[in-house]
Amino acid sequence: MSVIIIGGGQAASEAAMLLRQAKFDGAIAIISDEAHLPYSRPPLSKAYLAGETHVDSLLLRNAAAYETANVVVRLGERVERIDRVAKRVELRNGDPLAYEQLILATGGRPRRMSIAGAELENIFYLRSIGDVDRLRASFMPGRQVVIVGGGYIGLEVAAVAVKAGLQVVVLEGAPRVLARVTSPQMSAFYERFHKAKGVDIRTGIAVSGFRAAADGVSVGAVECGGDLVLPADFVIVGIGLLPNVELALDAGLVVDNGILVDEASRTSDADIFAIGDCAAHREHGFLGRKVRLESVPNVNEQARVVAAAICGLPLPALSPPWFWSDQYDLKLQMVGLSEGYDLLVTRGDPATNSFITFYLKDGRLIAADAVSRLSEFMAARKMVAGRLEVDPAALADEATPLKSLIGRAAA
Repeated sequence: MSVIIIGGGQAASEAAMLLRQAKFDGAIAIISDEAHLPYSRPPLSKAYLAGETHVDSLLLRNAAAYETANVVVRLGERVERIDRVAKRVELRNGDPLAYEQLILATGGRPRRMSIAGAELENIFYLRSIGDVDRLRASFMPGRQVVIVGGGYIGLEVAAVAVKAGLQVVVLEGAPRVLARVTSPQMSAFYERFHKAKGVDIRTGIAVSGFRAAADGVSVGAVECGGDLVLPADFVIVGIGLLPNVELALDAGLVVDNGILVDEASRTSDADIFAIGDCAAHREHGFLGRKVRLESVPNVNEQARVVAAAICGLPLPALSPPWFWSDQYDLKLQMVGLSEGYDLLVTRGDPATNSFITFYLKDGRLIAADAVSRLSEFMAARKMVAGRLEVDPAALADEATPLKSLIGRAAA
């Protein structure tokens, strides 16, 4: 058998190596249009942007590791078409490559703005090493940066920028930052923390256009409707991710906010799989509903699933999704999806910058958000995974170890 993996991110790298660990002995090829070997993207908006780490440290594996595993990595090449009948992919240079099993790990791309002035220079989007390398030249103390979007990326970049001595304005269209992923209480905590560091956060602001600087080619200001115009030496946009589904669409695969996959990460074609940011679970094994997840843990889980499916092994069970975000010296860790909760319980004092918030629905724990509580977060993951029915008073009581609550619920 031969497996071709389209994409050069973490999903592609993990799938290839896990196939080898599962004793797959056929040919494996990764085809990536990037210039670098598969690398970790989360540090791009944090340590790499801050200049605290270099490119080599981002690589998930070095070239020797792929050679040892007999995995061919073809960099700087782009797949233009999937021929499902002939079971081959066609590259931009015209070369056709045959496959028996195909894995789409095409990831996503930043959602771009389509307003007046969006084509001006010095408007940046962050997704790749090259994106950050281009942005770094603008990171000079005293300059003003306007960040459009108050999600993970926007707030992580804001933390790096203000620490580097820039004047930082964050514009968020929703009534609060992190509105899509957490509760109003957690949003309020992060807004207060950023403002205390000197970040100007403005919510409920719709950006209507970008105004050119004196040179006529670079951005000079951000228009927010009405009379509000904010000067900007450069702009960073972080308003979400679009899954790269074009190859799948052209090949006639079923797509709905991502390439739809079953419990085996198999698409509507039995010989084609999809994993990572480009894939949408028809019904997530833990959540029990359709969802597309953008996180490293989800990538790793789907890679394990697809390796098992291709090798004819039992499929591993999916766990609750979890995420993290590093801002300043705070580590935010989140497990489960809190939407639909009917009770919120906080353990610890947010004023200490170390606490954990639990979300319950019908008495059962469905999610938890932890700020700088690494050991308790591990217990919270187990509790959410078990869908435990827990006493809210015990959750809030710091004298009661979370591990003991796991035991009580099990009993």
